[in-house]
Amino acid sequence: MANHKRGRQSFVLPEPPVITHWASVAGKREAEGPLAHTFDIKCRDTYFGQKTWEQAEKHMQQQALRRLAQKAEMAPQEFDLVFSGDLLNQCIGSSFTLRNTGIPHLGLYGACSTMAESLLMASMAIGGGFADRVVAMTSSHFASSERQYRFPLGYGGQRTPTSQWTVTGSGAALVCRQGKGPRITACTIGTVTDLGIQDANNMGAAMAPAAYATIRSHFEDLSTGPEAFDLIVTGDLGQVGKEMLLELARMDGVSLGGKLADCGTLVFDNTTQDVHAGGSGCGCSAITLCGLLLGQLDTGKLKKILFCGTGALLSPTSTQQGLPIPGVCHAVCIQGGN
Repeated sequence: MANHKRGRQSFVLPEPPVITHWASVAGKREAEGPLAHTFDIKCRDTYFGQKTWEQAEKHMQQQALRRLAQKAEMAPQEFDLVFSGDLLNQCIGSSFTLRNTGIPHLGLYGACSTMAESLLMASMAIGGGFADRVVAMTSSHFASSERQYRFPLGYGGQRTPTSQWTVTGSGAALVCRQGKGPRITACTIGTVTDLGIQDANNMGAAMAPAAYATIRSHFEDLSTGPEAFDLIVTGDLGQVGKEMLLELARMDGVSLGGKLADCGTLVFDNTTQDVHAGGSGCGCSAITLCGLLLGQLDTGKLKKILFCGTGALLSPTSTQQGLPIPGVCHAVCIQGGN
């Protein structure tokens, strides 16, 4: 019997796992933004000392994992399990990061929802008694993502007003059975939602319906609502997707105003940084969570948030064939206090 399941998509954790430590690595543009003071490592070299952008992404994950281990005063080999993924084909950023380390690894692909998905999976592993110390980790890189999903940067392509800037960054969180720190009390697993959006330069619109579907399911499954949270934080809808989400909620008779924040609108300053509709990418929600949000939960500035990772499940193949962009969103309820 699924004792912890609630409703169709959600589950609770009677003994909430603890996020004991977290680490973030940010690129040049991110380090020039409003959240710079919350990042552990900042690098002004987009290559991170490597030969290619893809290797730079691998290096970011390695740095995040090492810094996490340092903070926890553990050797990386003491981690029971790592859930990680990225935006590169076959998730090579993650697999190359974990190769030859001896750390058990389960690779994930949830596009930009991967940070929430990895936290959700870590919670299930610990709640099910399968592990005691689990790492949730992801990354993205602006240049490697543009080369893979849209156009090589050398083309000098024109960016549309709805386009978003893929965050160069990596975030890692250590989820433990015991310890001090913010606690994961409940999660909602998303469903794949497709409303026919085909524009790869408007992913906020593609993801917004999935975000609202998951938020609504979380409320219904757990008999709660916006008033229960200090913040409801989406992954990377950007300005366009955030406004669309608010409108979808209003049409359904739900008011998210004053509660909704989006990592894509937090990580950059749109008045001074030309990022069009805001930030995106796996690293967007990862470094915002593993910097600003967990920090504020740990200090008590925030008491309870619903962290909703949003992902656009496209590939170069599907885009080139003119197929629409399905979206998914996974929600993790995180409470502060020790």
